[in-house]
Amino acid sequence: MNQPQTSVGTCLDVQSFINAQPISRYQWRVVILCFLIVFLDGLDTAAMGFIAPALSQDWGIDRASLGPVMSAALIGMVFGALGSGPLADRFGRKVVLVGAVVLFGGFSLASAYSTNVDQLLVLRFLTGLGLGAGMPNATTLLSEYTPERKKSLLVTSMFCGFNLGMAGGGFISAKLIPAFGWHSLLMIGGILPLILAVVLLFWLPESARYLVVRNRGTDKVRKTLAPIDPQTVAQAASFSVPEQKTVKARNVLAVIFSGTYSAGTLLLWLTYFMGLVIVYLLTSWLPTLMRDSGASMEQAAFIGALFQFGGVLSAVGVGWAMDRFNPHKVIGIFYLMAGLFAYAVGQSLGNITLLATLVLVAGMCVNGAQSAMPSLAARFYPTQGRATGVSWMLGIGRFGAILGAWMGATLLGLGWNFEQVLTALVVPAALAATAVVIKGMVSHADAT
Repeated sequence: MNQPQTSVGTCLDVQSFINAQPISRYQWRVVILCFLIVFLDGLDTAAMGFIAPALSQDWGIDRASLGPVMSAALIGMVFGALGSGPLADRFGRKVVLVGAVVLFGGFSLASAYSTNVDQLLVLRFLTGLGLGAGMPNATTLLSEYTPERKKSLLVTSMFCGFNLGMAGGGFISAKLIPAFGWHSLLMIGGILPLILAVVLLFWLPESARYLVVRNRGTDKVRKTLAPIDPQTVAQAASFSVPEQKTVKARNVLAVIFSGTYSAGTLLLWLTYFMGLVIVYLLTSWLPTLMRDSGASMEQAAFIGALFQFGGVLSAVGVGWAMDRFNPHKVIGIFYLMAGLFAYAVGQSLGNITLLATLVLVAGMCVNGAQSAMPSLAARFYPTQGRATGVSWMLGIGRFGAILGAWMGATLLGLGWNFEQVLTALVVPAALAATAVVIKGMVSHADAT
């Protein structure tokens, strides 16, 4: 493999250096740690959907009363995402990531001891602050340690940890909740992140690209990059990143809304928003819809988990395709297929085997597309505004998650049945597909 041309006293371009190396153990460590962060993020995010039937029965409340609790963490995630991006672009990716994991782990553990709806609502909101901060900064940090030739594959593969965590919540809850009650899932969602936070403190490196952009010192950059290739790094007198010469705005919001990035930013927001309408309506209410249709609690939890597990199966394939074909068209096709299979799920209620299969395929489509969006955003923005760009897309998109969870409660309250609710999801799927394809056209026009 070609090595970057480096002689003693030269300036080493960080991204060119990473591109020229085989992926090292050091970089694989970053992949694994970021994967674990988003895995536990997903486990905790999905928890309310899986404990809702047992919680409703235990506290003697109707499902409509759980609507605000379902949305509380999602609202917290909006503020967590919007606030954490600028903080990470200013103070570093690592410190924000460790703080986020401590935050959502601690408040998830506290949520397990809630005794009424009001307590649970507040604690889930606070949990959401940490959840919202974790995912975008894990995406940003990993994208800054990956070579361009594998960036979409690795970032999307990492992001599928979120889907695996959500699916894991379903499989775990199907066994734990009948035996130990709804508290058990929240306890697991609290203890594991607190253990991980200690590991991150010692093993997770800061982004070298961030250190260069923020002028944190040549020695720090050299120490951070040395595990990848000590000899090449030792020869460099200084370090740079490509966009230092072309991106001058110091305000990170000015970067993502500059003339080059503004249209793409808005289209990324719209795409992710519509995708989360689909994901969270199904994540929050599919187990309840299944129960209303006559399925057992165990069947409902299992089929709900299949929806998330579908994203795990497809994420690697989507990332691979994005590195080889037009990434915007790849994602757009998956969104369109998600709408079609969501409609098909609504038509298959009478056959449990067909229903489970279609739920799995629908999950592959929509969660595969959603898993690819942070990678698409990370590649779109420069280092100076990357954490902000990714986190604001995820933060604004959370309003779609809130809308999806709220829509489920509202449509069920209006008397909509399983088939009608699923058919309605064709609309956001089509809008997401359209927006991401247009974003690709706009980005191409800017590049040319």
